[in-house]
Amino acid sequence: MSDAELVLRSTRVITPEGTRAASVAVAAGTITAVLPYDAPVPETARLEDLGDHVLLPGLVDTHVHVNDPGRTEWEGFWTATRAAAAGGITTLVDMPLNSLPPTTTVAHLRTKQQVAADKAHIDVGFWGGALPDNVKDLRPLHEAGVFGFKAFLSPSGVDEFPHLERDPLARAMAEIAAFDGLLIVHAEDPRLLASAPQQPGPRYADFLASRPRDAEDTAIAQLIREAKALHARVHVLHLSSSDALPMIAEARAEGVRITVETCPHYLTLTAEEVPDGASEFKCCPPIREAANQDLLWQALADGTIDCVVTDHSPSTADLKTDDFATAWGGISGLQLSLPAVWTEARRRGHGLEDVVRWMSTRTSELVGLDDRKGAIAAGRDADFAVLAPDETFTVDPAALQHRNHVTAYAGRTLYGVVKSTWLRGQRIVADGEFTEPKGQLLTRTN
Repeated sequence: MSDAELVLRSTRVITPEGTRAASVAVAAGTITAVLPYDAPVPETARLEDLGDHVLLPGLVDTHVHVNDPGRTEWEGFWTATRAAAAGGITTLVDMPLNSLPPTTTVAHLRTKQQVAADKAHIDVGFWGGALPDNVKDLRPLHEAGVFGFKAFLSPSGVDEFPHLERDPLARAMAEIAAFDGLLIVHAEDPRLLASAPQQPGPRYADFLASRPRDAEDTAIAQLIREAKALHARVHVLHLSSSDALPMIAEARAEGVRITVETCPHYLTLTAEEVPDGASEFKCCPPIREAANQDLLWQALADGTIDCVVTDHSPSTADLKTDDFATAWGGISGLQLSLPAVWTEARRRGHGLEDVVRWMSTRTSELVGLDDRKGAIAAGRDADFAVLAPDETFTVDPAALQHRNHVTAYAGRTLYGVVKSTWLRGQRIVADGEFTEPKGQLLTRTN
C-alpha cells in the first residue's frame, strides 16, 4: 500500500471473493490492493472511513437513451450522467437512437462524442446502430470503437431508425459475425404486433393486449435461428416475457452465443398495479403480470438472464399523455435503478452481491470492460458506490436529476441510499453535491 494516495475503509466491501471488511488502496485512479480492514495507512494517503456503509463497485448500465444531440430536451449527457452518478452508476453505454443523428455512421459517432465530451459526469461509451441500409458502415463503426450494434425487429418509434426484416437482419448479422462483433436486439415480431388488438385509450389492460408475449417469443426464436446458423454473438434486450426463457436456456445448451438482459421495471412493477391513464408506466415490451415477474427473478437467480439494465428512455412530459396508444413508450429510471432492484431483491432473499453481479460485473463483461470495470479488485478502475442498504427514502420526482421529472416510481418507498459515488478515485457526488464533469469517453478495446 506504500504508493496509495487514497484508502477507502469499510466493514462491508463487496469483492469478487465475497463481502468482507477491507481497506481498498487507490493510486492514479486505479485500485492497487484490497487489504485487511486494519491494514496500516501510509502517511501520504488520505483515509476515507465509510463505517458500516457498503462499498460496492460502480454500476455499469449498458442500456441508456441519452437522446443527445437532437432531442436534448428529452434528456442530454449533462443530466443523464448526473442522474446516473446520483444512483451509483459510474459507466453507461448510450443507445444509438432517439438522438439526431443516430449513431449509424462513424461521422455520426464523432458528433455524439463531441457533444458528450465536456458534459459527462461518468464514463460513457456508445453502441452503433444496424439499419437496413448501413451494412457498409458496421465494420468502420466497430473499428471506431462502438461496443456493438443495436437493431430493432419491429418499428422503433422514430422514423430515422427503421427496423430489420428477416433478410436485412441476416445480412447485418453476417457482417457483424465476420468481425466477431455483438448484435443487441429489440425482439418483438412486427406481424404479431400488427395483428394484436389495438384499442386506444387510457386502459393499461388494452395496451398490454397490444404487445403480447408471443411477439417477443417469436422474434427471439428467429434471432436464435439466425445466430445459430451464423455462430454470431447476440444479446436480447429488455426481456419481459418469461415464456421465452426455456428456448433461451435450450439455445445456450446447444452452444448458441446468446445473452439476455431485463430491466428494473419488469422486476419491480406489475401490470396489476398500473393505474389507467398512467403512461409513465408505458414501455415496449410492456410491464407484465406478477406471475411473469416471479419467473424473471427465477431466471436471474439461475443465470438464464445475465444482467439488469435500466433501458432509461425518457421524453418530455407532454409526450406522456393518458392515452397508452399514443403516449411515448419509455421508463425513466436511471437514478433509481439500484435502490429499486435492491428493494425487491432483498424482499426475495437475494443479497447485494447478487445485485452487483447483475448490474456491474455481468454488464461489464457484456461490453468487454471487465478488465477495468465491474469489480473491486487490484487493477480495476477505482469506481465505487457507497450505499446505506438499510436506509429508505420516498421517491420525489422533483428531486431527481433527470431533465424531465417523470417516473413510474413516484411515491414509492425504496431501500438503499447512495451516499457517494467515486470515479477513478475521485468523489464525484456526495449528499447531492456534484463535482464538475470528470467522465471519460470509452471505446471498445478488444
